[in-house]
Amino acid sequence: MERHEIEAFLVLAEELHFRRAAERLGLSQGRTSQIVKKLERRFGTPLFERTSRRVSLTPVGRRLRDGIEPAWRQIEREIAEAVAAGRGTTGALRLGFMGPATAEVLNRVIDAFHVRHPECAAQILLETEIDDHLAPLRNDTVDVLAALLPVNEPDLTVGPVLVREPWVLTVSARHPLARRASASLDELAGQTVLTVENAPDYWIDQHLPPRTATGEPVVRGPSAATFQAALALIAAGRGILPVTAQVARFYARPDIAYVPITDARDAEFALVWKSSRESARIRAFAEVAAGIGTRVTSARTASSCGGSTTTRRD
Repeated sequence: MERHEIEAFLVLAEELHFRRAAERLGLSQGRTSQIVKKLERRFGTPLFERTSRRVSLTPVGRRLRDGIEPAWRQIEREIAEAVAAGRGTTGALRLGFMGPATAEVLNRVIDAFHVRHPECAAQILLETEIDDHLAPLRNDTVDVLAALLPVNEPDLTVGPVLVREPWVLTVSARHPLARRASASLDELAGQTVLTVENAPDYWIDQHLPPRTATGEPVVRGPSAATFQAALALIAAGRGILPVTAQVARFYARPDIAYVPITDARDAEFALVWKSSRESARIRAFAEVAAGIGTRVTSARTASSCGGSTTTRRD
């Protein structure tokens, strides 16, 4: 049975009157009768008894009504809820982030979003790890993720940028570069640079290039699944790692130094969501985020005892 046939049968079974059923269906009385007759020919038995005075269900018609009506009403409810979720801003919006400074800006967006859309509850659920950092979107743990660009995935949509900040080089406090006021990307040549497990190749190559701008090779070192594991490897002298400036602000420690990189393009953290799950809630949140503006973090690093940063907002 097609949808219009199910609707015609169930409405007529409720009204037991062809004219009233046709009015509810928005059809002519003749068209309604035609649909019912087509069903009866298909089933090979009458579904309704018709006289000049009344219309009633046959035993087969009653059994069909009792069997399909509950399931059909459930389908209608689910369709209505899906439409409401897609077109409305009610309900919940689950958020994830990458980096604590990104969470700060995300909380500002949430506050502004709740003022504009109090009927929708937006909440941060988790911080994604550097290992397979897009996984919370792929497994539907979150609806929107504030992630470090680039994100070049055919199933994901990239929204507005939340945070833009420079890069710093994370080195052991015992490393020769720890005593430097700044460093350049060319100085990665000959160094052992940590890598990240299960991240897309294009993402790794942009942030941890295999060669410098002058063509000198960069040695890929051990891989880390979590950021804390990466810091432990760096502190032990197993490698160095370019990170964004917020790391120096939130993860100062005596065995690590953060050295500003002078010639790297600013990192960008943007909202990302699964294209197939885009909804009015997500679009409304992205619109608010675009109006909040971008935070830019400027690094001022330090000594071998760690680093510090100052921040400003555009």
